[in-house]
Amino acid sequence: MTHERTTRENTMQWEVVIGLENHVQLTTNSKIFSGSSIKFGAEPNTQASPVDLALPGVLPVMNKGAVERAICFGLAVGAKIAPQSVFARKNYFYPDLPKGYQISQFEDPVVQGGSLTFAFEKDGKLETKTVNLTRAHLEEDAGKSLHEDYHGMSGIDLNRAGTPLLEIVSEPEIRSAAEAVAYAKALHGLVMWLGVCDGNMQEGSFRCDVNVSVRPVGQQEFGTRCEIKNLNSFRFMEEAIHYEVRRQIELIEDGGKVVQATRLWDPDRKETREMRTKEDAQDYRYFPDPDLPPLAISQDWIDRVKAGMPELPAAMRERFIGDYGLPEYDALILTSSQAMATYYEAVVAKAGKESAKAAANWLMGDVSSALNRADVAIENSPVEASQLALLLKRIADGTISNNAGKKVFSLMWEAQSGDENLADTIIEREGLKQISDTGALEAIVDEVLANNAKSVEQYKAGKEAAINALIGQCMKASKGKANPAQVTELLKKKLAA
Repeated sequence: MTHERTTRENTMQWEVVIGLENHVQLTTNSKIFSGSSIKFGAEPNTQASPVDLALPGVLPVMNKGAVERAICFGLAVGAKIAPQSVFARKNYFYPDLPKGYQISQFEDPVVQGGSLTFAFEKDGKLETKTVNLTRAHLEEDAGKSLHEDYHGMSGIDLNRAGTPLLEIVSEPEIRSAAEAVAYAKALHGLVMWLGVCDGNMQEGSFRCDVNVSVRPVGQQEFGTRCEIKNLNSFRFMEEAIHYEVRRQIELIEDGGKVVQATRLWDPDRKETREMRTKEDAQDYRYFPDPDLPPLAISQDWIDRVKAGMPELPAAMRERFIGDYGLPEYDALILTSSQAMATYYEAVVAKAGKESAKAAANWLMGDVSSALNRADVAIENSPVEASQLALLLKRIADGTISNNAGKKVFSLMWEAQSGDENLADTIIEREGLKQISDTGALEAIVDEVLANNAKSVEQYKAGKEAAINALIGQCMKASKGKANPAQVTELLKKKLAA
């Protein structure tokens, strides 16, 4: 994506360069190096053990479940799983970091490389893109500073200290806010699909740090980046990137320089603000943690994790294309989350494979629009898969038209009923059945032909589009209930006579 800005002296185009670091909280029951609970919402400082606080005489013990979730993610993105990885101490000093260091991985991460493919919109068209991953490493979370209800002071809650995280780092290959959001959504869907993260952004289970820089189009060297920290909303991410790009371009073109820094997004003021000057790796003084031996991962362990994994989105996409004849884009959208894919397959199982494309269209269209408007996840949809399947059957067998189907769907959504035959009930109640009786349709067609001599003459003179006006009159005469396919067939037959 390029940005153009006109100043008093010049017009310059800029290219945006974005890399993401996503902190994914793993779905273990306990912390990464202790047996403390990670349950959200507990009273402050009730889930911080001596190990989490690094009190004298305690030693960290690796959580096997955290390692297995990291392996699972690595396999899903086609990464290398390091046979041996090392934990290091990352030294920095903040009130919510009780040890004065964070146990993380630096030189030898457990997951190395990999890639993620996703769909996004560009210039009004839908495109797909693959972004390479640099690494994904295990680490512990810090605590949390609390700034409210403390009479001008800050409080510290150390419940989160030691919570297992997988930090997933992309290559700086993203070129727009739209791509960044699409990538983050795809990653969010994948970690939930795998069951390695619950994806709850409000509770901090999935957090995004976005590194943003700009450079003149054609320049190979990267510009100075700024990191926007702890974004927990896709909308905030998009707004923050747009603001930061504008800020950097205006700063440079006005003669200033971008300073590498960590910034926070202020959603009220719609701006980023500096939190601290950004540190580099040498500032953290990494060194191997003397209390933790290298993490050894055997091929047998990797194979056991692989055997327990669900069908991956990429494999399911290929199956949807092969089994259901779907276009690649449809398959990509329908496998964006496990819940969406499960719902889709449940619809097709009930409606039949012949409805596979129609089911895809409805899910990507009316169903997704309704879910977005109501801010409801598909697994909580008021219209169940079996109910949608019956609706598709009634459209396919000509009981109702596609337009009537949209009305039925809307009424089904409002009804929020578990009745599997809800579509039939609404069709009958609202009188939406199409007229498919040949005799009744012939009477309507004859009347329309008699009353629209001009359109008849135009059609017979070679203006084939004139038949559309006749079809419209037939639909009007039948109050929208005539079967349009039958009407068209009858009109052509009678006009050819």
